[in-house]
Amino acid sequence: MRKREAKKRPLLPDPEFKDQLVTRFVNNLMWDGKKSTAYKIFYDAINIIDERKKEEEEKTALEIWKDALSNVMPHVEVR
Repeated sequence: MRKREAKKRPLLPDPEFKDQLVTRFVNNLMWDGKKSTAYKIFYDAINIIDERKKEEEEKTALEIWKDALSNVMPHVEVR
């Protein structure tokens, strides 16, 4: 006899940007359950991107990160 399937828990958005994609990224970045350390690494990286921006009219650091993430993801699913 099998037990019932576990319920999917909703993914909460991150505290600073209120974005679920950031939370998914931090969960994959995390080692040994150290979520606060993973958030610190991510937010420090976003701050570095923000400091290196040349013009204020450019995209925000989060938009730059999302563009970089979409460049890395595969466009076609391979089965």
